[in-house]
Amino acid sequence: MLLACGAVQSSTSVDYAAAVAAPGRPADMIKFDAAWKPAAVLEFLQLEPRMHVLDIPADAGYYSEIMARVVGPEGHVIALVYDEKARSDFAPLRARNPNISFQPLQLHAIRPDSLTPDHFDFVLLHLMYHDVYWEDEKAGAPHVDPANVLAALYRAVKPGGIVGIIDFVGKPGDPRVIVNQLHRIDPARVRADFEGAGFVFEARSDLLHVANDDHTILVFDPTIRGKTDEFVSRFRKPRTQ
Repeated sequence: MLLACGAVQSSTSVDYAAAVAAPGRPADMIKFDAAWKPAAVLEFLQLEPRMHVLDIPADAGYYSEIMARVVGPEGHVIALVYDEKARSDFAPLRARNPNISFQPLQLHAIRPDSLTPDHFDFVLLHLMYHDVYWEDEKAGAPHVDPANVLAALYRAVKPGGIVGIIDFVGKPGDPRVIVNQLHRIDPARVRADFEGAGFVFEARSDLLHVANDDHTILVFDPTIRGKTDEFVSRFRKPRTQ
């Protein structure tokens, strides 16, 4: 199912499958391809060659590498990492993809002016937007102000630029309670947040929908881990402001 609002630009001229299948990606990344469907997801999100991309956060670099292949040598991917040690761990990824660079920045430290203004054509938040509501000092997750993150994203994205969200489906309710308990978020909450920050909702895809996932179970529970229900949403910064 596809829920759409507004015009959808075709991206069929880009060979996303080739970017995923090209040799060089490590086996511990390839193993996620069947479940995460990166070619179909990036086609839906309309990533294009020559784009300047921000990957928040890079984690192990799964999407950073695939997106670097799609945007090509005239494009660029900045992978947000949480500390300098994480940046050094990415040396093999950087060697394979010279159009990737890294920026260390903690989520709780993002402010409206943390990112370069009007710089990015495309931003991806893969399984992390819910973390703006996660607050657990013992786990190293201090309080984050979602308004700061959204303001930074809006400022950083070029007019007409895209923000793609992939996240775990959660039920409606207080997002801090739900995220702290289950690491899930209601897609309607995400849409409301981004629209409130000035972005335009374009479409949501059920590419990663898993019908038998119980939305009341923690996503790390071994009975469902790797088989969770996820949504993909595309937002765009208005071309005229």
